[in-house]
Amino acid sequence: MAYIGQAPANKPVSSSDLEDGLITTSKLADTSVTNAKINADIISGETELATAPADTDELLISDAGVLKRIDASLVGGGGITVADQWRVTTASSTSGQVEIDSNWERVDSRGLGTLGTGMTESSGIFTFPSTGIYLVTINLKTYQGSGDQRYVHAYIFSTTDNSSYDRVAESSMWFTSAGDGGSKYGSSTCNVLFDVTNTSTHKIKFRKNSEATITTEGDTDINLTFATFIRLGDT
Repeated sequence: MAYIGQAPANKPVSSSDLEDGLITTSKLADTSVTNAKINADIISGETELATAPADTDELLISDAGVLKRIDASLVGGGGITVADQWRVTTASSTSGQVEIDSNWERVDSRGLGTLGTGMTESSGIFTFPSTGIYLVTINLKTYQGSGDQRYVHAYIFSTTDNSSYDRVAESSMWFTSAGDGGSKYGSSTCNVLFDVTNTSTHKIKFRKNSEATITTEGDTDINLTFATFIRLGDT
């Protein structure tokens, strides 16, 4: 409809001229909302999450410039969630190849502790609490009286079928009667990175081997003969 008389002058539209909700998201062009238009408190102004995020909590990430969502469980590769130590509590004298299958206890005294759920042990067989890549270490502390000892071995054995075990790490030491001929002490340590993809089938045990009789040291208050398990990350 044409104006009768003189048309009114042009006037800029101000915010007071617009009703709330008048401009819908469909009227906004893609990529029209830029960083400069977002308030700096877009994160800090929200409700605080005061605990560690659940695995299914979602984060926003820029993947080579493309915004994507990601589950919290995938951030950081899992991290160190398990750190555990077990020790032999009682000394034993043996010769030949022998399983270290008794007198194990979790290290629990003098301020020593465990991270996460920790391992479980039965007759010297260690079961992992969760899948992942683990650093497994055995330290074998022994002594012998008079005479030579050509070898003392510490072994780590693993299974991936909960049945057949293979030797995956070995360390050695030896004793000689040279000198005063008294008791001789030594430690032997070896370790392995073990990929636990199934906690029901992937397990670890330890073995010692000596030419003649040796005494494996143990104590309920000090780490002498002991094993360490550290989960380094996801499998």
